[in-house]
Amino acid sequence: MMAETETDLVSRCLGGDNTAFAGLLEIYQDRIYSFALRLLKDPVAAEEAAQEAFVKAFKGLSSYNPAYPFSSWLFRITHNACMDALRAGSKNVSMDEEDFTELPDPSAGVDASVSDSLDSERIEAMLASLPPIYSEVLLLAYRENMGSSEIARVIGAPEGTVKARLSRGRELVKVKIFRKGGATV
Repeated sequence: MMAETETDLVSRCLGGDNTAFAGLLEIYQDRIYSFALRLLKDPVAAEEAAQEAFVKAFKGLSSYNPAYPFSSWLFRITHNACMDALRAGSKNVSMDEEDFTELPDPSAGVDASVSDSLDSERIEAMLASLPPIYSEVLLLAYRENMGSSEIARVIGAPEGTVKARLSRGRELVKVKIFRKGGATV
């Protein structure tokens, strides 16, 4: 028997088969928790945000638009839960330019130098050190293989904002690489 697709599982859930949601949970549980953990940097808060996201997804499944990937919808709910947790914890999610005065001039090849020169452990450390608005878009782009339009749907921001955050996030990582002389973070 072939494994059910997420589309099949969503259809079954919408048809009243609540047990099908367990299949969706199995598919996304680790990814959602991992995403929340990287944004919140606290295992307990990440677990709570992931649980909240799944509960909201289950209760609001009828609002899911199948014209878009289910993953985008679920990551959007998780994004909102994480932002609520960050606000509740009084962590500042700043977008002010003055917070990043040491940025280099944009240069060609930032993508290549960032992706080619790092192993996953160093990437994890660098992403963890970035402000959430940058680490989130980088995680969605590189870990979840989402394009800028899909990321825009997830975080509820214009696509231009997503592209700017991706660019700024890559620049911040590049600064960290050069400060460390390419050494392990």
